[in-house]
Amino acid sequence: MTTLAAPAVSTIHRPTPFGGFSAGFLRLELRRMLRNRRTMIFTLLIPPLFFVIFGLQSDYRTQSFGSGNVTGYIMVSMAVYGAMLATTSGGAMVAIERATGWSRQLRLTPLHPVAYIATKVAVAMALGLVSVTAVFVVGGLLGAHLTPVAWVSCFLIAWLTSLVFAAFGLFVGYLLPSENVMQLLGPVLAALSFAGGLFMPLHGWFETVSRVFPTNGVATLSRMPFGDTGSGEIAIAVLNVVVWAAVFVSGSAVLFRRDTAR
Repeated sequence: MTTLAAPAVSTIHRPTPFGGFSAGFLRLELRRMLRNRRTMIFTLLIPPLFFVIFGLQSDYRTQSFGSGNVTGYIMVSMAVYGAMLATTSGGAMVAIERATGWSRQLRLTPLHPVAYIATKVAVAMALGLVSVTAVFVVGGLLGAHLTPVAWVSCFLIAWLTSLVFAAFGLFVGYLLPSENVMQLLGPVLAALSFAGGLFMPLHGWFETVSRVFPTNGVATLSRMPFGDTGSGEIAIAVLNVVVWAAVFVSGSAVLFRRDTAR
């Protein structure tokens, strides 16, 4: 009697395209974010409220600042702050996923750490876009003045540079346990905003030191369309944003690998 051998099965695992990046996974994450009412309310209401409180005082609407007015300057600052809050909190949601074991389950899939981080950053950036839009709409209705080019440029720069804080949120989400991360982020972002000159112009040695903080690079680039920023300051701000983004993205990838390898 002759026994037929079973056909050999290849055990070679072919690499998935784009590191396993999935549009379906991205849609799932976006739906999860939109269902979080607390996050959406916080993103839509708090930054515009801060703009109304600080941007409509005295005669700010009639005082000029560069190519716009002081109200416009404060609008851009609050838009940056809102984008920081939104993208950081969006990235930090991974702390909850770590606590529930979801990130370890994802490690069993073809999803590469970089693709996972890219998805989380994309979701956080979508949340930041909502926040910046809300502040600019309120600012436009309440007297913020910028040139047409500055309106578009400030909007895009304030949103795109918040990528640094989306990566920062991921980094902190993997670094700290879920019960501590959200309580820490609010005070840390407020301190970074003051130290980086986001809320008020800095002078002297404090201005020099402030260039080290990621908030300074983001604030400087976002205000660049007002026309009061020198080329040297712009170059330093670009370097600041690039370096901090690289640090936080690399750190998040390392912590993701370490967390899911246990």
